[in-house]
Amino acid sequence: MRERVSKIAGWVSVASNLLLTMLKLVIGFFLGSQVLIADGVHSAADVVASVAALGAMTISNRPADKEHPYGHGKAEVVASGIVSVILVIAAVGIAYKGFESLLGEAIPPHLISLFAALFSLVAKQILYVYTYRLGKKYNSQALIATAIDHQADVYASLAAVIGIAVALVGQATGNTILYYADPVAGILVAALILKLAYHMGSKSVDTLMERNVPPELLEDFERIIYSVPKVRRIDRLRAREHGHYILVDVRVGVPGQLSIQEGHDVANRLKKAVMEKHPNVQEVLVHINPWYAEDDFANKRTK
Repeated sequence: MRERVSKIAGWVSVASNLLLTMLKLVIGFFLGSQVLIADGVHSAADVVASVAALGAMTISNRPADKEHPYGHGKAEVVASGIVSVILVIAAVGIAYKGFESLLGEAIPPHLISLFAALFSLVAKQILYVYTYRLGKKYNSQALIATAIDHQADVYASLAAVIGIAVALVGQATGNTILYYADPVAGILVAALILKLAYHMGSKSVDTLMERNVPPELLEDFERIIYSVPKVRRIDRLRAREHGHYILVDVRVGVPGQLSIQEGHDVANRLKKAVMEKHPNVQEVLVHINPWYAEDDFANKRTK
């Protein structure tokens, strides 16, 4: 189910980005709207990003194998990183064209450009909400990255709408200086896209570097672990994201007089308890250490 829904969302993103790219670039070049061209270039980058995300989602849903015993979940993280790089490249190109237009002759705006930007704004907002909800529901970083990409387009289209509208006001009032609102809006679009790319890229780097999950999630894992009978102490607890799922490593102290079978049963109960409370946890690796009451007493005396 997760794979099928992810693929549908991916193909919807690819098709919509292709349509919007052609619409904005054709109208932008024909009418000389720099902000619409910039928005179209961003949508073209989105096509590549959507294809990358689609491929990553297909790979990430593959089961673990001999070469990848922890699964393929990080394929989505890699795709998220690729999307952030594409956004940076698009933003730099948009900013360059914007500054170039500011230094050139002002180009009169056209009402059709405004309608195109408005259409893009509405379409991208719908795509953002649709993709983000699916990404959160299925904990898919690739879908969330695609949704953030759509959100960048929402900001870009909003800036385009404002820039073109201001330029149209300048045309109506005879104030040609307002024509430059179009390229200025394009530069603002570039800044917004860079900000989104930074947040997305830093999240991908954190996951690839296997940064610990947020403290509040670790605290919840700790609470669940201590609720398991016979668990007397947590010696170490670590957890890391692996794409759309989480891997947990924990060392716990149990009474030293337990048999191997009893210790094994405690480990199984612990694993089951964590995974039942957190369905996105795919694996819990439990290491059992012997615990003795006198050990805790000795530790308290030395503190």
